[in-house]
Amino acid sequence: MRRFFNFINNYSLIQQIFVGLILGIIIGFTSKTASATVAIFGEIFVNGLKAIAPVLVFFLIMAAIAKYKTNTKNRSAIRPILILYMIGTFAAAVVAVIVSYIFPITLTSLPAAVTQASPSNIIDVLHDLVIKMVDNPVNAIVSANYIGLLFWGIVFGFALRQANHTTRKLIEDIAEVVTKAVRFVIKFAPLGILGLVAATISETGAEALVGYIQLVLILLLAMAIVAFIVNPVIVYWKIRSNPYPLVLTCLRESGLTAFFTRSSAANLPINLALCRKLDVDEETYSISMPLGAAINMAGAAVTITIFTLAAVHTLGIKVDFLSTILLSLVATIGACGASGVAGGSLLLIPLACSLFGIDNTIAMQLVAIGFIVGVVQDSVETAINSSTDVLFTVAADRALKRTTDTTQTISDI
Repeated sequence: MRRFFNFINNYSLIQQIFVGLILGIIIGFTSKTASATVAIFGEIFVNGLKAIAPVLVFFLIMAAIAKYKTNTKNRSAIRPILILYMIGTFAAAVVAVIVSYIFPITLTSLPAAVTQASPSNIIDVLHDLVIKMVDNPVNAIVSANYIGLLFWGIVFGFALRQANHTTRKLIEDIAEVVTKAVRFVIKFAPLGILGLVAATISETGAEALVGYIQLVLILLLAMAIVAFIVNPVIVYWKIRSNPYPLVLTCLRESGLTAFFTRSSAANLPINLALCRKLDVDEETYSISMPLGAAINMAGAAVTITIFTLAAVHTLGIKVDFLSTILLSLVATIGACGASGVAGGSLLLIPLACSLFGIDNTIAMQLVAIGFIVGVVQDSVETAINSSTDVLFTVAADRALKRTTDTTQTISDI
């Protein structure tokens, strides 16, 4: 048995998931009995995610806010980068909304009807939002009330900024422990996907596969628009010159390695070296790179938004324009708290789904589908996230240097 597990561990999670996906397709098309048998793996995997995701969201957001201090020596250089991070992430969520409405996706593997009354306009959404925000934090964890977890996570996070270092470190350690528990659950993703795909195909046939392929294409389209249109526009606004040489350099030298590592944190040494190569001030990139790896998540915002709106379209929920803007804001905040593990952004989908009264069970089915399409989605998402860290840091640094040079020239005159 040990040899068997050692053999499996020689292959990456993405390779294992790919094998599980193929086996699930084969079983789903060939045997209903076998599909019903392996379906238990899918149920176990989804239930495991349902159990750990609320705890993860709460502690990640609380720890992220508590550990970052604003009294940095290089505040004037870091603030513009943080602004670019937030603008880029929010713009990515807006792009995802637009693409989702131009090319609406429905998923046959989701239930055909909403399990509870859904909000019909922005007033209903805001009413539900406020009520969920002030839920008892313990009850919010137990009932998977992600809006309440987000609210109390932010409140406790800011309160902890005044606590001593030991207390803040304890919260960070708890967040790390929960993240490791998530990694443990995700290790079972190949078996879970095998069961989910086999059961879905056995019930719906090839139609489910078509839906998955369409979902991947929409995700890739939205991320391509972000990478090649939105980000260059933001960079041009900052540096007032052709942004594409810088954009392509970041995608080639940072995005390509991030595509294969599937981890912004693991790609951090590459980004630090690239910033050095592009002549960014070391005091700036030594802060902005680790910070970007944690909170600059345009790709994650796209993923969260598109999956949420896929559920909205599938369940027939009517969403007005202001509600989609609110969704973009929530996706931006949620993306900033995305876990550092592979597929971490998927665990924030229930947070966005809760805006529209989508049941947690349905939201977790979306998360499971995310792991299925994550064979492609997570790699591209990480490439966007990581390369944008460098892109916005360099843009802000060049803009600051240009302003300083201009000021110096005027002073000399």
